[in-house]
Amino acid sequence: MAKKVAKKKPAPGRIVLRTGEALVEGEQGWSAAEPEVVVGELDGPVGYAIANLIGNQSQGHSKVFAILDCNIQVRPVTLMVSKVTVTNSAYTNILMGTVQAGIANGVLDAVRAGDIPKSKVNALGIIVSVWLDPAVLKEEVDYEVLFGTHREATAKAIQKAMSNEPGIDWLLKNQSQITHCFHQMSLDAAKESS
Repeated sequence: MAKKVAKKKPAPGRIVLRTGEALVEGEQGWSAAEPEVVVGELDGPVGYAIANLIGNQSQGHSKVFAILDCNIQVRPVTLMVSKVTVTNSAYTNILMGTVQAGIANGVLDAVRAGDIPKSKVNALGIIVSVWLDPAVLKEEVDYEVLFGTHREATAKAIQKAMSNEPGIDWLLKNQSQITHCFHQMSLDAAKESS
């Protein structure tokens, strides 16, 4: 069987600022990963934002680099920012352990897939807004599942950012067929209570 060769993507010019998001869920509710990412050149707005965020720490919302392990930072430099106010050391350990490792691996997966050009890994920066369900403190957590959802969601969000997905034509065509899932839950709850 012939080995599948990855399609080489054309090298982009200057990447000022790209955005993307993704949702990846495991079977368990606590496993959901829903990162939003911003990708751009370090000598532009993304780089300035990374410098400001890392230098402007705030209680409950520490910003940290994505690392494979202590002393092994990934490239492009990736800054994690929690969407949840962190008040518990057990939550911190999961966020700054399993989730951080998942995100770091997702970044490298995006480089390996060609979504982030390897030639630009030292010129680009990524900011990842991280969702970790606080339910991880109350549930029996499978850390491999949690790692996997954050890894997959990070790579997927970067892929979408770098390819400008979804495109405006798709959005305009599908707008009337899509209802935000939490809005739909509110609609359904209102119907049930009537």
